[in-house]
Amino acid sequence: MPDPAQTDQFDGQVALVTGGSRGIGKAICLELARRGASIAFNYLKNHDAAKEAEAEISAVGVECLRVRAHVGDEEAVQGLIEQVHEHFGRLDILVNNAASGVMRPAMELSPKHWDWTMDINARGPWLAGREAAKVMGDGGRIINISSPGSRMVLPSYFAVGVSKAALEAVTRYLAIELAPQGIAVNGVSAGYVQTDALDAFPDELGVKELAGRDTPAGRPVTPEDVANVVAMLCGSDAEMIRGQVVTVDGGETAYHR
Repeated sequence: MPDPAQTDQFDGQVALVTGGSRGIGKAICLELARRGASIAFNYLKNHDAAKEAEAEISAVGVECLRVRAHVGDEEAVQGLIEQVHEHFGRLDILVNNAASGVMRPAMELSPKHWDWTMDINARGPWLAGREAAKVMGDGGRIINISSPGSRMVLPSYFAVGVSKAALEAVTRYLAIELAPQGIAVNGVSAGYVQTDALDAFPDELGVKELAGRDTPAGRPVTPEDVANVVAMLCGSDAEMIRGQVVTVDGGETAYHR
């Protein structure tokens, strides 16, 4: 929870969080809402989860817009940004959180699996960033949610890891290209976090157990930990942070065990 001085930090601003109906995405929506931002989020399949998220965000006391859109589709992304801009009249923050992928080793992956993963995890954020930049003003923020698998080799994580490495490259390039418009672009790399996304990992890999154990910081990482760093990067104090990827993992990836 933000302190009282932060509750109006983003008052009057509008934030779009892709994949905002569950897990880390919903935590980001709620944190930005608590700090005063109106919220838009998209989802793809789970209508019930999206309705529940909308109700939770609205209960914070801000306006919330729920949109069904596939971020791997160019026309859908264009329509999403247009709908948000038409509804609120502005867009100040874009958080590219939506992610998907086929959890298989490289030798067992098909081009179809590759294309699906890259379209959502790397192409989608580029498209969303491109469209958002057209309507953002000076002081806009784009935050891309990555993963330590972008630089570490994780079991069965080939396509997702490569897509996250691409996303981090997108982050750096957009940070430079959009800087003259006053738009800051950064990334947040979330460590092992207990969310439904871990269901995609085969049980025998033990990833859920890894996410549940204490990090060197003394406890597991939560979605709220990630959301707090996203909010920090969206604030004016982070004005001179550009093209960086901040890892939120309690020190886990720095510790060999």
